[in-house]
Amino acid sequence: MRPDEIKTEHYGAQLISKKETLIALMEGLDLPELEVFESAPSHYRMRAEFRIWHEGDDLFYAMFDSADPRQPIRVDQFIPASSLINELMPKLLDAIRDVSILRHKLFQVDFLTTTTGEALISLLYHKPIDEAWHEAAVALNELFPACHFIGRSRKRKQILTRDFVMETLTVHGRKYHYQQVENSFTQPNAGISEKMLEWAMDVTQSCSGELLEMYCGNGNFSIPLARRFDRVIGTEIAKVSVNSATLNIAINGMKNVQVVKMASEDVSAALNGEGELPKPLAQAGMDTLSPSVVLVDPPRAGLDDATVELVRKIDKILYISCNPETLKRNLESLSSTHEVTRFAMFDQFPYTHHVEAGVFLERR
Repeated sequence: MRPDEIKTEHYGAQLISKKETLIALMEGLDLPELEVFESAPSHYRMRAEFRIWHEGDDLFYAMFDSADPRQPIRVDQFIPASSLINELMPKLLDAIRDVSILRHKLFQVDFLTTTTGEALISLLYHKPIDEAWHEAAVALNELFPACHFIGRSRKRKQILTRDFVMETLTVHGRKYHYQQVENSFTQPNAGISEKMLEWAMDVTQSCSGELLEMYCGNGNFSIPLARRFDRVIGTEIAKVSVNSATLNIAINGMKNVQVVKMASEDVSAALNGEGELPKPLAQAGMDTLSPSVVLVDPPRAGLDDATVELVRKIDKILYISCNPETLKRNLESLSSTHEVTRFAMFDQFPYTHHVEAGVFLERR
């Protein structure tokens, strides 16, 4: 949907449509009643990216319709973006419009904000950025003291203060703190992220023992769920996310969580007994791990065959999916050993066809 066509009064209807589409897609599977978690209809996205379009003396934020990718759509305000992003959008352009070194060859602006009022702004250029740019950017930053600025050009990154924000999410009344680094994966819809975490805590309320989490990111799920388990081991391949997860574990005072930098395919191969246990897994005590629950939050491609075989060995599976089509394929593979006892839809991306789903499976 074009940004200028988004109408909050249509949100209820599109949510119903998504629910019906998901139920139809999962036809043929034995699933419980779908639990639906709706988003706020506006100002739900904590991050947004805009192209910058130059027309004579004017410049403005732009987005593009896939039907006509050459024609920019002017975006002065963006309903899905957080209130803080909408507040910053015009102020930022006003501040750089008459500063040639900041304006020249600026082609994109990325915003990352938090529920607690922090903002990280990345300025992307089709030109080298140098000391002269840095001086102008410092002056710009002084106009926005609550913001953090980054400049990017080909093979160059200048950080004025820092390249991350600290987000706080509230889960069943308890606050959890997360470092979120520029360009690293984080859930964009903070309200839905909180609902996903509460749902995960709910479905595992009778669980105990040890948890294995694959694709753990910055520890978004690991940290709250650590209260349910004696030990949590998370695996993640992205170095930035591993570093953030390690910091977030410490910030939140979790003593029973460890994160290992390793690809899911390698973790599956090792735990399926294909060769010697890699040193990082051995050092984390994976050789003694006996998980009662496994949590997977894979990319859109879903779980590969080796990971399906790995999770099949574990009594309970918590599966968070950003692609219901690959989720269905994986559930069909797991149906011989496990049954779905909880099924949820999280409207992470209103006004789009994208949907997040969650299932909790227990051994038959």
